[in-house]
Amino acid sequence: MIPQAESPGDTSDDLLLDAYSRAVTHAVERAGPAVVRIDVDQGGGSGVIFTPDGFILTNNHVVARSRRYAARLPDGRSLGADLVGRDASTDLAVLRIGADAGPLPWATLGNSQALRVGQVAIAIGNPYGLQHSVTAGIVSALGRSLRSQSGRLMDDIIQTDAALNPGNSGGPLVNSRGDVIGINTATIMPAQGLCFAIASNTARFVAAKLIRDGRIRRSYIGVAGQTVPIPRALARSHHLAISSGVLVVSVEANSPAAVAGAREGDVILGCAGDAVTSVEALHRYLTEERVAVPTAMTILRRGERRQLTVVPAESQRD
Repeated sequence: MIPQAESPGDTSDDLLLDAYSRAVTHAVERAGPAVVRIDVDQGGGSGVIFTPDGFILTNNHVVARSRRYAARLPDGRSLGADLVGRDASTDLAVLRIGADAGPLPWATLGNSQALRVGQVAIAIGNPYGLQHSVTAGIVSALGRSLRSQSGRLMDDIIQTDAALNPGNSGGPLVNSRGDVIGINTATIMPAQGLCFAIASNTARFVAAKLIRDGRIRRSYIGVAGQTVPIPRALARSHHLAISSGVLVVSVEANSPAAVAGAREGDVILGCAGDAVTSVEALHRYLTEERVAVPTAMTILRRGERRQLTVVPAESQRD
């Protein structure tokens, strides 16, 4: 007598597989209707509607070179959209579908601070124009840093092995509940299973600023710099608790740094009492709150420690 094969669900592995399938299916059913294809003058990408009144999150690099935008919904509707604002430094942008679009599906932005390595991560988007494709994996790392196209370092990046391809950019990374935990932004092309998403908490903060102001306000002082080590003997002689600073490579004419007296060859050690150990640390310091605020900047010049007073201006750069 030929043994009869076990029916599906007879083993614990089958039960786990069914539970995983149900989780992915539930997440896609909940968030999927809000995922749109972004059509622009050249190329396109993905996006997600995150409010009932038609605001869409996507990547800056998806929309940056276009003047016309449309959002194609899973139900087949193609709706015109307006650019609300974009920020190259976080690679995020917000579009809005017209008020005459009627009822719209929308997805909830989750709390990325609650993420744990190993939990399920599901990417929904339009890779290579194949609308509404789904891939799943796990959150493989948290707190990564990634360089944006503007040169600033993006912090709190989510790493996932959910497969992403061109066209997924701007689409959501969601958890098993269907909450958006990230906005997919990049892959490392030669690598396998190394994909990145901007954390949802970052996206929520940036989106609120873009909706309010159309841009993210930042301050700048007008120097080009590079991170350099500080010789140990020099650090000891000046009682410095840091081992690196920012070498001023050039100073922009008439910039806040130039007005303050900064010179090429200076090494920036700190601002307002906070250590500045890298270019990234200086970028993080130059926030909206620093605009027009006189700030004590500590430098080394020809081996001597000095203090300048710089008044950061509002950056007009994208």
